[in-house]
Amino acid sequence: MRVLFVVLMIGCFCWGTRLGVAAGRSLPVNSRCLYHEMGLEETIDYDVFERAIDGYNRIDAKKKDILTLIDFTKPSTEKRLYVIDLKLKKVLFVSYVSHGRNSGENYATSFSNREGSYKSSLGFFKTENTYYGKNGYSLVLDGLEKGINDRAKDRAIVMHGAAYADPSTIRSCGRLGRSLGCPALPLAVCKKIIDTIKGGTLLYIHGDDKTYASRSAFVGEKDKPTTL
Repeated sequence: MRVLFVVLMIGCFCWGTRLGVAAGRSLPVNSRCLYHEMGLEETIDYDVFERAIDGYNRIDAKKKDILTLIDFTKPSTEKRLYVIDLKLKKVLFVSYVSHGRNSGENYATSFSNREGSYKSSLGFFKTENTYYGKNGYSLVLDGLEKGINDRAKDRAIVMHGAAYADPSTIRSCGRLGRSLGCPALPLAVCKKIIDTIKGGTLLYIHGDDKTYASRSAFVGEKDKPTTL
């Protein structure tokens, strides 16, 4: 009887979460329910997905039900960027993405918020406007985490397309080319992805950094306050 009660409670919570998302209300997204419902077991690591959803639930300063996740624990030779529609419960894009040249070779292992570091930054960003610059069609990223990525604009860390992010580079170099810290996308999908996520959606960049969770206000301990 106790087991049946627990199962019913979990089912009700998942159903309530689905209703809340569909209706645009502020009910939190249940990461475990959504993960299994979308069948992400072979696509995204659950612990990474849980962190991304944890932050999504805590950050109010966002628009749309779109969440972008970059998993820099994966090598550049694998697709590691995911654009997820939480309302439709659908993965819209899975793509290659480059990391900063001083973050590592095939794997990104070192991260920085410092200008001139040419390293990728971790954490949560909010997407803003688009523009055409030296890297073509680009998306402004606003780093939301103090001391972790809040100097993104000063560093001109934006999302853009690049020839060195094309998977053909892997065949010749053994890895993708690297940026000056920007998450660079293959030119073939750059515009479609940017147009989908621009205008106030959240981007979470995950990496193998054991200090991040203790410094972030958006993941880790459940009693941490939300600052936005």
